[in-house]
Amino acid sequence: MKKHASSIPFNGTPEQEAKLKAVIEAKKNIEGSLMSIMQEAQGIYGYLPLEVQSMIAEGLGISVEEVYGIATFYAQFALSPKGKYNISVCLGTACYVKGAQKLIDRLIEVLGIQPGECTADGKFSLEACRCIGACGLAPVLTVNEDVYGRLTEKDIDGIIAKYAD
Repeated sequence: MKKHASSIPFNGTPEQEAKLKAVIEAKKNIEGSLMSIMQEAQGIYGYLPLEVQSMIAEGLGISVEEVYGIATFYAQFALSPKGKYNISVCLGTACYVKGAQKLIDRLIEVLGIQPGECTADGKFSLEACRCIGACGLAPVLTVNEDVYGRLTEKDIDGIIAKYAD
């Protein structure tokens, strides 16, 4: 099994670990509680690195592979931290037809990361998403809450420069 490792080292705090252990302890005897424990863990840490998956598995007496399988199956779970600026490129039909893949290709080139990853400095993360409901502006990407539409790959460098502070 290939495990996805973030390029950013895990920096969990003792307070976060105590919160997670309390969640596990409160729910470990409830049938079917794994998903809700994982959701709460992601709320505590912001994502589910292998270290957190291991704590969950150990606390529930199950394999890490079982936790990892769920974490990778459901889109709601992130295995890498989100950057200060989370860039999300819409790959819905309208955006895809109008060149969204070229936007992703340029972002990969500029940022040096793949979708689902975060830059080593923690500044940018990249993800592809399904329709965000701005089809009239296709292709569209968001940087946190900022929406950019009718883009070409030539627009990417200028958008990144706005957030490069």
